[in-house]
Amino acid sequence: MNPPQNLLTATLRAELRCGDIVFTAIKSPLYRKVAETCGSWDSHVGILFRNPDGRLVVAESRVPISTYTSLDRFLARSEEGAFAIRRLRGGLTDEQAARLRAECDRRMRRVYHLGFDFDANREFCSKLVYGAYLDALGVEIGRLETFRELLSSNPAAPLRFWRAWFFGFIPWRRRTVTPTSQLRSELLEAVA
Repeated sequence: MNPPQNLLTATLRAELRCGDIVFTAIKSPLYRKVAETCGSWDSHVGILFRNPDGRLVVAESRVPISTYTSLDRFLARSEEGAFAIRRLRGGLTDEQAARLRAECDRRMRRVYHLGFDFDANREFCSKLVYGAYLDALGVEIGRLETFRELLSSNPAAPLRFWRAWFFGFIPWRRRTVTPTSQLRSELLEAVA
């Protein structure tokens, strides 16, 4: 975890590149359970871009729809200012960054999926990152897994919570992708 967003220095801001992946910890019971399930601190993720005016924005899927959010606002929502920024090893070319931005543009205004179903038409944060990188660049950031695989990989996973969340029946075969699997991806290198 890193210092609060107000310590994001001008030097670091200048080093950020289009396509960097930004991880945070959302302050809500649901997203705390997401982090607990994954055995990590992070529960939200988005893709960084620099607008033509130089402003840094993050493509994110959040309740209720996917949108672009200023980097400062994105980081300000994180619990205790926690964040991490990762970059595809070797970075992106300008052409790759443009393709990734176009793919994120295509995914904007999609309704959020509170059931985290990768195969549904709706979006959620880690699905946006996974899908945008895959469709634009052919790169898989993170790992697709079933709820059975996810929940059995962590003996401390809050099964009672997920049973209640899914009205008594966990969708064991449902595929999902988590921010933590993306944070831990060997295809990424640390930026901050």
